[in-house]
Order: sequence, then structure tokens, then C-alpha cells
Amino acid sequence: MSDKESIEQGAEPYIPVVSDERIASACVCCASKQLKSSPAVLMPFVAHRALGWEPVVIDESWGLKTIKSGNAYSVCRSLCCVECGLLFLDIRFSPTELAQLYHDYRGEQYTSLREFYEPGYAMRNAALQPELDYVDRIEAFLSPHLKFPLSILDWGGDTGKNTPFKGQSEVFDIHDISSKDPVDGARIVSRAEAFSRSYRLVVCSNVLEHIPYPASLLNDLKNAMDADSVLYIDVPFEDLMRNHEIELQRLKKHWHEHVNFFSEKSLSKLLQVSGFEIVASAKLRVSVAGVELYILQFACKLRSA
Repeated sequence: MSDKESIEQGAEPYIPVVSDERIASACVCCASKQLKSSPAVLMPFVAHRALGWEPVVIDESWGLKTIKSGNAYSVCRSLCCVECGLLFLDIRFSPTELAQLYHDYRGEQYTSLREFYEPGYAMRNAALQPELDYVDRIEAFLSPHLKFPLSILDWGGDTGKNTPFKGQSEVFDIHDISSKDPVDGARIVSRAEAFSRSYRLVVCSNVLEHIPYPASLLNDLKNAMDADSVLYIDVPFEDLMRNHEIELQRLKKHWHEHVNFFSEKSLSKLLQVSGFEIVASAKLRVSVAGVELYILQFACKLRSA
């Protein structure tokens, strides 16, 4: 019996073996090597902040005989998995590079550098600062599957201002690399502290689209769960993924902070092969800073042996 057959018959979950490669050669959701590829560019803000790579202007003073003059940006590839439909950037950032990119997220230095490369960002950033107005809809989605009173771990939860049920929990812990002060009632915990206990609700909201190897993170989060725990996942349902079905890699010409574009199939596959049972899923339409967005929502539990 193959590993994939065994998971379908309720045996131990099949965990894809995806090495932490610098340049991905397999799908980071399902480990398939059936990938379609197309050239793209890494946006200069991300290249500069995460990797220290700045764009340059090549002119005659460079003395290059076979390279044309013009702006030179960091090249990369858009990859699309034939098996599950994940669209993703081939470059996989290291933990150090992620820390450089997201330290003091949307803080003064972050905003200043991004405004330099993307004029008008500071104004957009200011519009994104208030609390989200659809947290109550997330709570309504989760409530039928939770046991109260709650203990909450928000993984990648920033300050905790948008954590569901934050005012209804006995324990409210946040693990985040942005180094910001949390809201009242929350505490920042280390990785070791987070994995030293089980929580009734583990939140991973708007995180997996940023993570180089999301299966590794999901496997880690199981350390903070038991049979009564619920894992809440949400990710952007990008316009490209909603409106197109074929040759997605050819349509994606640039990459920013979101290095994974999920389809419903790819996110479902990722959760299943990582050992989770999906208990609910939905597509949520929201408005953020006046822009209409769609979000994929999943509520999961540990798959029983």
C-alpha cells in the first residue's frame, strides 16, 4: 500500500518530504515535481529588505558588450503545481531573511523603504492600521466547532488586535516575529513556550501565504494542539486564482510578500497531507481599506489515529 493510499484508508497521515531548498524544485504543498514555470521579477522592496539586493541602472559606463542598457531587477520564476494548483515563487526565504523582511512590520523603517520603492504606500499603510471589521464573521464561522472557555494561540498574530475571541479567552498568547507590543490581555510567547501546552484555538490567519515551507509550520503547530483543539487557517483568495484556471504561471509576472497563491484544492491538500481533518471551509468576501477581497477559511482538527 502506498503512503497516499494509506491516508485515504485512515492510517498514519502522509507527510510530503519537501527539503528546505533555496530554489524550490517541488511543490511546497503536495511535494509534486510536476511544475510549470515562467520568468518573473521579485519586487525591489522585498529584494532589498529581505536579501539586500538593490536594483541597478546599467549604462555604457559598465562596459558590458552583450547586455543591453536599462534597469536591472532581481529575476525569479513563477511556479504552478500541476497536481494541486498552487502558484508560488521559486525563491524560498530563509528564517533570517524572513526576520529581516517582517521585523517591525509596517513600522517606520519598513514603511520608509517601501514608500521609496512604491510611492503612495505610506498612505495605504495608514488606511490598513485600524482593526478589521469582519472579525465577528470569523467568530461566527468558528463558534460551532469550539469548546469554551477558550485558550488561544495566535501564530503570526502581530499585536493581537485582530485575533478572534480575544476578549473571551482565559489564555491569549501570540507568537510573532514583528517584535511589536501586544494588545491588553495578550502576551508574546516564544516558540518553546507556545509548544509547551495545548490550546483550544490555534489561529494562523494571513500567514501561510508568506511562509516558504507551510507544511513544516503546520506540522509544528500540531505541538500546540490536542484532540479538543481547533486550528483556524485563512489565506487570501487572490484575484488571479479566482478568475483564471490555466497557465497561471504565465500570468504572474511579479512577486511581493505573498510567496504562495493558494487555490481551494492546494490548501485542502496541504492540510490533509499534514495530518489535519477539515471540519469546515468557506469563502469570505470582505472590504479592507475600501478594496474588495476574498479569503479562504478552514477550520481543522488533528486527524485521529
